[in-house]
Amino acid sequence: MVQVLVVDSDAERRSSIETVLQFLEHEPIPAEAADAGQVAVGHSGLAMALVGIDGQERGCLQRLIDHRPELPVFLVAPDADARRRGGDLQHGVLGVLDLPLRQGQLTAALRQALSHNVRHREHGSAARTPRLAGESRGVQRVTALIEQVADTDASVLVLGESGTGKEVVARNIHAGSSRRSRPFVPINCGAIPAELLESELFGHEKGAFTGAISARQGRFEMAQGGTVFLDEIGDMSMHMQVKLLRVLQERTFERVGSNKPIHADVRVIAATHRNLDTGIRDGSFREDLFYRLNVFPIEIPALRERPGDIPVLVEEMIRRIEDEGRGSVRVSPAAMSCLSAYHWPGNVRELANVVERLAILCPYGEVGVDDLPKKIREAAREELDRGAPAGPEAVPGQGGLALPAVDWSEGIDLKGHLTEVEQELIRQALEATEGVVGRAARLLGLRRTTLVEKLRRLDVERPA
Repeated sequence: MVQVLVVDSDAERRSSIETVLQFLEHEPIPAEAADAGQVAVGHSGLAMALVGIDGQERGCLQRLIDHRPELPVFLVAPDADARRRGGDLQHGVLGVLDLPLRQGQLTAALRQALSHNVRHREHGSAARTPRLAGESRGVQRVTALIEQVADTDASVLVLGESGTGKEVVARNIHAGSSRRSRPFVPINCGAIPAELLESELFGHEKGAFTGAISARQGRFEMAQGGTVFLDEIGDMSMHMQVKLLRVLQERTFERVGSNKPIHADVRVIAATHRNLDTGIRDGSFREDLFYRLNVFPIEIPALRERPGDIPVLVEEMIRRIEDEGRGSVRVSPAAMSCLSAYHWPGNVRELANVVERLAILCPYGEVGVDDLPKKIREAAREELDRGAPAGPEAVPGQGGLALPAVDWSEGIDLKGHLTEVEQELIRQALEATEGVVGRAARLLGLRRTTLVEKLRRLDVERPA
């Protein structure tokens, strides 16, 4: 149970909000607009505030923000016009909820508010390393490789298509290493002109070239004791490849315009979406540099090769949006099936963009199939048209579960009988999806978190 401050000059509306909160077993703290500031100061245990946006509440909202700047605040509005009137009150406000208040919308807002409170308590601590989300064998293999190489100083080459999460892998390697307390410094080698890349990597002295009005540290100096992440290394010019190879061999570098060597105490992690073997054959990438970088290769599978990870990734992205105070959203099972049927040429990056768009289009609501981008809906339709199984094979266990004969003269323990049926259906779904909980949940029409709880409660083991 959490305490929620409810501020609305309309007593009837305030009472309806309190009723929804009590139904969800939370404690509403009712307040008039005039005394809301005093009430908020007096209740240190408040989790969030719900504030109406009629004329009287404008001053109240500002008092709340002044007295309790850490308290997450949501506006409540009965119609679109009221929401527009609240548009100039966004400072200190996490979002706007519709009236009448809906259970799903309030639950999502409360989840975001609790994340906001955790962030406030942990203010000043280091940013959390993004998680490599997924339960597929490909992701499990990548995670195992990260754990093996993290606490060494070996150079790592991360391979994979654009948008698969190569920087996330690099950051997890750094976070698991003895260098974790030192800087992680990324640089995209393909985004910087060749003539400027040397200065970006190694720094320059004042007057080294036109426009160098002061001395400047490069990325290698910034990362001393830590990790340099060289993204899109396959786009680096041959001239810079030679210089980088020398740094990797001798562990020293010089600023542009200087002949004073600087020791490079850095770990190098490189990444590319290109096929470097092809680059070596056509002369665009040095073979000796490839072997220096490719001490420990890690290849990330494309998202289309692990569709069972999509529900897990969507949950992680929504949680990240909530943690950053940018709203919340829920995805219906039907919409999640469409997302899983799409081929995702932009990989995880494209999925993240779609989830963020849905959070803007359907704030605190549930995303249906019609809310998805047209290309995703069409891809799902084509997948079905290609002949997805329509008989008993369409859903694991359908038609394949033999129900035991019942002796009705003695009766049965219905609850126990249904538990056995549920256990068997879950086992069959897990077997059909090779133990991937996200995919099994989708086939069973459940949320992933619901299936995880059922696995624990029913004592069902995932297949090896």
